Amino acid sequence: MNFIFLTMSPFYDLDVHNIYADLLIEFIAHGHIPYLVSPSELKNGKMTAFVDKGNYKILRVNVGNINNVSSIEKGISTVLMEYQFIAAIKKHLNELHFDLILYSTPPVTFANVIKYLKYKSGAQTYLLLKDIFPQNAVDLGILTRTGPKALFYKYFHRKEIQLYNISEYIGCMSQANVDYLLRHNPEIRSEKVHVNPNCISAYKITKKPEICIKLRKEYGVPSDAVVFMYGGNLGRPQGIPFVVECLKRNVCNFKAFFIICGTGTDYQILEKYIKEEKPINVILLNGLPKQEYDDLLQACDVGIIFLDHRFTIPNFPSRILSYMEQSMPVLACTDKNTDMGEIITKGNFGWWCESNEVHNFTALVDTICSLNSEVLARLGNNARTYLENHYTVEHTYNTIMKHFV
Repeated sequence: MNFIFLTMSPFYDLDVHNIYADLLIEFIAHGHIPYLVSPSELKNGKMTAFVDKGNYKILRVNVGNINNVSSIEKGISTVLMEYQFIAAIKKHLNELHFDLILYSTPPVTFANVIKYLKYKSGAQTYLLLKDIFPQNAVDLGILTRTGPKALFYKYFHRKEIQLYNISEYIGCMSQANVDYLLRHNPEIRSEKVHVNPNCISAYKITKKPEICIKLRKEYGVPSDAVVFMYGGNLGRPQGIPFVVECLKRNVCNFKAFFIICGTGTDYQILEKYIKEEKPINVILLNGLPKQEYDDLLQACDVGIIFLDHRFTIPNFPSRILSYMEQSMPVLACTDKNTDMGEIITKGNFGWWCESNEVHNFTALVDTICSLNSEVLARLGNNARTYLENHYTVEHTYNTIMKHFV
């Protein structure tokens, strides 16, 4: 079948390893032809273009700037993106028929795009719910339900409800997501909401000790240290001031070494701390190419998840999958509303504490550093096994397609 996939993630091709590319490749393996509609930000200087890649197609739509910009600019760009997507689809894909419309949040502003495609093709609709907006912005104080920002909240909340209503099926990242969505949106029929978590193709990873030794030496990491790695966005959702406090509290723990790798709006907070206090057991990297990042993971022992403690919505960051793929145990510091910590601890592949408890984070770091390499390896193997049993694209593909056969 032909199907269209709407996403806020930029795509040049599918030669990347992430939750969306891997899923689309799984669809292709089953004989389906995906048409990706993906943004190209204004700052990249690229015009809207349609690219035929053979067994998949990409329509890259010129839109405003979204990433690493102010909340106001991002909000305006997100609002306008819906109209820009519709115009590009009408110009480049208007003669095509689609059997399925697949789309993810963010953003919540695709309702009119989906309405147009559904009216034109009669296609069925499936939402991959990766983000509950605008409530997450309210949690972080970016939007408010009252006052000057309430107008923006009401607009986006109205778009959110429209998106849920037009979606025939909604796949949520975890059971906590399902429960939250139904509890706060009683108008949604429960039978159309189910668990469909983040997923990847679980590639076989053969760790090479020589790479680990080389990279530890290159980055000045002590050979006997337990290396804690955080890789991903460094913005408000991660609660970066809490991250800094955790690093400060562990600066004298010479058994622990921390590598923070990423980009984001709050990167400079970490950068300021590193420059001013010069901790000897912390490295801050301003992002890395995917292969270099994957290689660096081989030199690390424990993956870290950070989420701001103020979240009332149950987030489930996809970056945990790269840790699990590399057979790394996970230390999650999150709000108490996500069920990520429960899944990690019940699956016996890591630890959890609430992300406003620096002393608990420090205690867990001490506990982890006291474990021998065999115990850490066993927990890492548990993580890999859990990934293979729950978070692969085969599971997600089957969950989607059972509704459309």
